[in-house]
Amino acid sequence: MPEYCIPLDSPVPKAYGEEIEKRIFFVSSEILDFNLKIEDEHIHQVELVTQNSIDVASFTEKINFVVTNDVLTQKIFAPKVVWNSQGKREYEKDLFQQLLEKGIANEAAEGQVSFGEPLISLMNLFDRKIVEIVKSLYNAQEYQYPTLIPTQVLDKCGYFSSFPHMLMVATRFHSDLDVYKEFAQEYREKQAVESSLLKYCQNTDYCLPPTMCYHTYHQLKGKTLEKQVITAKGKSFRFESRYHQSLERLWDFTIREIVFLGPKEYVLECRQKLMDATFKLVDELELDAFCEVANDPFFCRPDTAVKIFSQRMMELKYELRMFTEPDHTISVGSFNYHEQFFSDNFELKDSGKEEMFTGCAGFGLERLVYAFLCQYGLDRENWPESIRRETDEKSQ
Repeated sequence: MPEYCIPLDSPVPKAYGEEIEKRIFFVSSEILDFNLKIEDEHIHQVELVTQNSIDVASFTEKINFVVTNDVLTQKIFAPKVVWNSQGKREYEKDLFQQLLEKGIANEAAEGQVSFGEPLISLMNLFDRKIVEIVKSLYNAQEYQYPTLIPTQVLDKCGYFSSFPHMLMVATRFHSDLDVYKEFAQEYREKQAVESSLLKYCQNTDYCLPPTMCYHTYHQLKGKTLEKQVITAKGKSFRFESRYHQSLERLWDFTIREIVFLGPKEYVLECRQKLMDATFKLVDELELDAFCEVANDPFFCRPDTAVKIFSQRMMELKYELRMFTEPDHTISVGSFNYHEQFFSDNFELKDSGKEEMFTGCAGFGLERLVYAFLCQYGLDRENWPESIRRETDEKSQ
C-alpha cells in the first residue's frame, strides 16, 4: 500500500494533535492509516498509508485546510471535570474479541455490529433504568419515532453546516417505469449493484437521523407549549469513517434521548437533576467514570473555533465518559443546553409568554453496555447483584 509524508504549512504545537487525529480520516476515504510526525514538541508532517496512489499536492492542500480552518483556530482548553465516580475497577482485556470469539457479536459490515445475549438484556435494563429516572423526576411523555427524518428537519437543525462529515442519506429510485426497466436490464447484464445505481435515484427528501431529539422539535414545530419533558429511544446513524471500532463508534446505534422544553431556569434545572440522578446510578453500580465539559464535532465551518469556544466557555455540553481500559474512555452520554437555537428555528412558543429554551440528554445504549462489560466482564457472577437479579427476572 502506498505511503506518503504530507508536510504541514508550518509546525503545529503537539497539543493540537488530538484535534488533528479526530479529522484525518474524514479528509478522504483513500486514507487507511496515519501517523503524526512529531519533533521538538511540534507536528511537522502527517504520514499516510493509502488504498491507492494519490495526488500529493491535492492531499497536502486538503490536510492543511483542515488543520488551518478547524484546528489551529481553536483555543486549547484544559479538561474540566465536573464529577468523578467513586468506582475504581480492573478492566477486561480484549472484550470485543471475546464477544466475537464466543459468537455473541458479529461485525456485520463497516460500522455495524449485530449482537445477542447478554448484551440485549443489558441494553434493555439500562434503558429501563434511565426511563425510570426520567419519569420519577418529571412528568415525561414518551414517543416512538420513525427511522427516516425529513431532510428539511436536519436543515433546520443546522446539521448540514455543522456535521456534513457524519451525514447519512436515504434515497429511492425515481418513480418511473422506464427507470425500473433500465435498472433491471443493467442489473441482468452486470449481475452486480454498483455506484451507477445512483443515477436512477432522484429523491433527497429523507435522511437517516443522527439523533432522536430532532424528531421531537419537528413534532412540536410552531406549537405553544407548557414546560415539558419528552423522551424517545430509536436508531441513530452517524458516519464515522475509519474511526469505527468495536461497539464504541458505530454508524448504526441506539440512543435514549430526553428533551427539556420551557423557560431557561426550568431547562437548566432539568438538565442538572438528570445529571445528578445519572451520577448516583453510576456510583451505585461502582462504575469507573467521570463527567466533563465537552463540545460537538463541528467540521468545515468557517466558525468552527467560535462554536467550540462558545460551547466550552458557557458549558453548554457535558459528556459522561466511562473507562474501557485504564487509559481509554468513551462517551456514553451527554447533557446539552441549546439556549434558543431550536425554539427559534422551530417556532416554539411558551404558553406563559416567557422565552422558550431547550436542552437534551442522550445515552448511547451500545456504548453504555460495552463500557459496563469492559469493567465487569462477561461472567455474570462478577456483576453487581442488582444487575444479575434484574436481568434474570426479565429473561424468565
